[in-house]
Amino acid sequence: MSKPYLPYGQQIQKLIHDKGLVINDINYAERMLTDIGYFSLIGGYKNLFINPMTRKYVGGTTFEDILALYHFDEELRTLTFSYLIKVEQKIRQLISDSFCASFGESQIQYLSPTNYNQNSKFTNDVAKLINILDYHANKNTEKSYLVHQRKVYGNVPLWVTTKILTFGQLSKFYGLLQHRQQSMISKAYSNVSEKALGQYLGCLTLFRNVCAHNERLFSHNLVQREFPDTPIHKKMNLPMTGSMYTVGKRDYFGLVIAFRYLLRKDEFLLYKKSLKKLINQYCKKSQRLTKTDLLKHMGLPTDWENITRYKI
Repeated sequence: MSKPYLPYGQQIQKLIHDKGLVINDINYAERMLTDIGYFSLIGGYKNLFINPMTRKYVGGTTFEDILALYHFDEELRTLTFSYLIKVEQKIRQLISDSFCASFGESQIQYLSPTNYNQNSKFTNDVAKLINILDYHANKNTEKSYLVHQRKVYGNVPLWVTTKILTFGQLSKFYGLLQHRQQSMISKAYSNVSEKALGQYLGCLTLFRNVCAHNERLFSHNLVQREFPDTPIHKKMNLPMTGSMYTVGKRDYFGLVIAFRYLLRKDEFLLYKKSLKKLINQYCKKSQRLTKTDLLKHMGLPTDWENITRYKI
């Protein structure tokens, strides 16, 4: 049976009397539930404070404890997104540069299937990508820069068309390029192979979606994709089961490692400094969840800050 709708007042009473959550300011709690929503706030962040046996909150857990974790994750999404779009912008430019260097700036070239990977397993995906590119080059009237190029020059070069593509579409674009273009792109990064870059882009696309849709980020784990193994995994002696690393593959630390390879050194150092500050600020605000527990849920080893000690 579906859960019945409950007004905010009844939601709060249920939290207090049925779940044992401490709510000192009912009016404040109701305002927060109105702004955020029960499902997004309580449903999204309660698990770390619930006794799995009783399904009630661990004694002394307050509404503010849950809200503090929500706000930490909110700030984490903002921080993470700001660096994801740096990676996105660079890959956007690298794709257009490598393609145009090989085939020229005419839109006829990026609308021709012969200029993509010719493996038959990619035929349908190439056709779908070209349909998207064709729409933006010839039909999209919502973006003035597309209309301008079309009317003035009769051609929309790829560096203009890629501006409107999503991260997911850029990731797909990279995967459909010929080996020569993939090689040109991957050489822009230190010790990142063509295959590894494709894996990174696929994983980063999913984390970007989490950020964009305001989903829980700090404990997010990928399901069908994983980050590639790197020398960083080995140098940091990350835990393994058999030959498989158990952290840094599907979790937030995997994203941190990806940033280590895909961001400029100065950018990564700023990101790392901001992440460290964010974690420490949360731990000062709420004593309910220890720093060790928080790092564990993020997949971060206790010595995660040592990631910059190793060359890539």
